[in-house]
Amino acid sequence: MLGEQAQVAAQRDAADPLAKWRERFHWPQTEDGQNKCYLAGNSLGLQPIAASARVNQVLEDWAALGVEGHFAGSPPWLPYHRNATEGLSKLLGCLPTETVAMNTLTINLNLLLLSFYRPNAQKYKILIEADAFPSDRYAVQSQLALHGFDPTRDLIEWRGDSAGLSVDSLRAVLSEDDRIALMLLPGVQYLTGEFLDVESIAQLAKRHQITLGLDLAHAIGNVPLSLHEWQIDFAVFCSYKYLNAGPGAVGGAFVHERHHGLRQGQLHGWWGNRESTRFEMRHQIDPAPGIDVWQQSNPPILSLAPLLASLDLFNDVGLPSLREKSIALTGYLRELLVSHLKTQVHIITPESGQGAQLSLRIIGREADGRRVFDALEALDVVCDWREPDVIRVAPAPLYNNFTDVWTFVQRLDHALQA
Repeated sequence: MLGEQAQVAAQRDAADPLAKWRERFHWPQTEDGQNKCYLAGNSLGLQPIAASARVNQVLEDWAALGVEGHFAGSPPWLPYHRNATEGLSKLLGCLPTETVAMNTLTINLNLLLLSFYRPNAQKYKILIEADAFPSDRYAVQSQLALHGFDPTRDLIEWRGDSAGLSVDSLRAVLSEDDRIALMLLPGVQYLTGEFLDVESIAQLAKRHQITLGLDLAHAIGNVPLSLHEWQIDFAVFCSYKYLNAGPGAVGGAFVHERHHGLRQGQLHGWWGNRESTRFEMRHQIDPAPGIDVWQQSNPPILSLAPLLASLDLFNDVGLPSLREKSIALTGYLRELLVSHLKTQVHIITPESGQGAQLSLRIIGREADGRRVFDALEALDVVCDWREPDVIRVAPAPLYNNFTDVWTFVQRLDHALQA
């Protein structure tokens, strides 16, 4: 029975080599001082305990040094964003010169679309997946309109097939329409948690001479990526989900090195000037090398500080170990749901490809999903609701464990009966 699984979960936790990392995070508390069952890292990651020290150091430097903190801070603020470069490049699978922490996700997306969406008479359409995150949809709609095209006609939706967002179904769409200039796709689909076969999609894009951009909001820090090797054209990401950098934290971007000489469609700002000549205040920009030319303004230091604390943890643990545990956690979650709640809960996340998330629909009336979610909240479970009927459950391997998974399923069972 489900109750007997408590011992199984405890045994798996005792054997988990990553168990100690759970203690490096602050946990939301119940009224009686216990940790809540927090499974919402795909929406907002928990706060690393070390984040406070990072932020406080910036505040102390500001108080003691004022403007001199740009050069004498610990570390200095002028090149502060570079402290994130190595950690981000490891998670993205790219060269350090191909990624930068800057702005927020949708700002970066619009900036890079201006550079990479170059329509002509033969190829001018943009393809997204049908359930794309609204920000992605709004950004590409605005780009189409900006170039004089009709978003209702020239925005192509890829709906996948019974196997999910399969490469075969995308191949069929591309074979039917040779006017697609750019595809904007997720690494991990936000609603279902499906991990796309990005490498094969990149090969397909190259074959059809289509520019490929990725939204990696739900992929970075979650699944293995090799953006340089796969020759992805560009990508954007946020850092407040699996990267645990805090609400509204700084985002980032990737541009493959083969595009670093690109000058069409770029919007320039002061921080995109070469660092060695930036303070000469020239009237014409001296473009910074690599991806840095896409920067606009000086980086938000207080927003970057928690990201550095989290990247330190990722560097110590290593993504391969985290991915191994993630597969075990979601596998255990799937096993419990199928074994004990199969007639009441439908898992919409494909088993063949998933990140640290399973998305669920409650079997029955559409309204039952929201009722169950509210009941879970009353039972001190923190997960995520997406309209109209999806409950997203994300066991993050840096801090969640097998007991969290068991606790969730046990309380879901209670919520279903409420």
